[in-house]
Amino acid sequence: MLERRDFLKSATVAGFSVGLSAFPARGANEKIQLGLIGTGGRCRHLAKSFAQIPEIRVTALCDVYDEHVELTKPFADPKAFVTRKYKEVLDRKDVDAVLIATPDHWHVPITIDAVNAGKHVYVEKPLTHDLAEGKAVIDAVKKSNCIVQVGTQQRSMPQIQKAKELIDSGKLGKIFKVKMSWNRNAGRATKVFPKLNENALDWKLFLGNAKEQPFDGYRYRQWRWFWDFGGGIFTDLMVHWVDVAHWLVGVDTPLEARSIGQFISAQDIWETPDTVETLLLYPKNIQMHFEGTFSNARHGACIEILGTLGTMYIDRGRYEFTPELGKGEPVELILGDGPKGRDFYEKPNGELLHLQNWIECIQSKKSPNSPVETGVASAAAAHLANLALRSGKTEKGDR
Repeated sequence: MLERRDFLKSATVAGFSVGLSAFPARGANEKIQLGLIGTGGRCRHLAKSFAQIPEIRVTALCDVYDEHVELTKPFADPKAFVTRKYKEVLDRKDVDAVLIATPDHWHVPITIDAVNAGKHVYVEKPLTHDLAEGKAVIDAVKKSNCIVQVGTQQRSMPQIQKAKELIDSGKLGKIFKVKMSWNRNAGRATKVFPKLNENALDWKLFLGNAKEQPFDGYRYRQWRWFWDFGGGIFTDLMVHWVDVAHWLVGVDTPLEARSIGQFISAQDIWETPDTVETLLLYPKNIQMHFEGTFSNARHGACIEILGTLGTMYIDRGRYEFTPELGKGEPVELILGDGPKGRDFYEKPNGELLHLQNWIECIQSKKSPNSPVETGVASAAAAHLANLALRSGKTEKGDR
């Protein structure tokens, strides 16, 4: 069994980082000048890592809601440019790169405009809001010289990188099934009208390419659960684990999807179901199953990869390999403290590692851990699951 202290020692040699940046700080005049587009809660969560990335200086803030900008100013240069219009950020010479943390329906339009303007991009998942957006964003990035990192941060987590090494070595045997879950017991569906300063919010700008509709503070705050702006549990949560599955198993396009969904706690509040399951069938006779709910936290957030020689359990803090009877010895690597299946652990700090990887790749011109093609593929699997959910039929993946 690989001991935690031995791994941490070997990880340093291998170039993995479980803490501060592995690359040296640059001079003040060499900092990467960063614009933040969409400065809500997700952006501010990521921005907590900026203090540990001395290569970054935030020079521009953009949001349709002025109060979000005010809350994000502590992470930015005191003289940072402020605007509601993201294209004004892209026009600036003091912006080298942008972090996009808007609702999903803005991800691809802003990413394409950003790379066309010569800006490097870190864009939150899911990369796409619709299957049809995938080719356009891949083509735009290929035509540019920009580094685009999709925010599926598991690819930068060292325990999952090590799990991939074991899987690639054949330790699991023939892989045939993947089980994924993201279960929570959280009161997100409570219909409490959020306190918003409507005069400080540009609702029309928020809508963007979504259909025209009257102002709704709840939809603005809880956009993930409305089809115009997000895609529910499949695009918000499953996309993380299906991306890991694609990476570790070596597939990326489902042949078909079958899904079900119900409302346990969000009836007449959300448009997207709060309890879902999908079965994705892939080449190589691989089945992938995902379950997600907001009414019971059993199993939490995790993925299990089943092979003929054993099973690999992975969450954001560990991996555990359990061999079939008589097929070898167990192996584990536990970095995160606390119970299995948590949404986040203090170690490893996947978001910090993922941002660091992006910055290093901007400097070195290497491909990032989560390039645009992987973001399109993981989002496409979630979109296919949603199509099956909404149609009530088996949906084919040859779209």
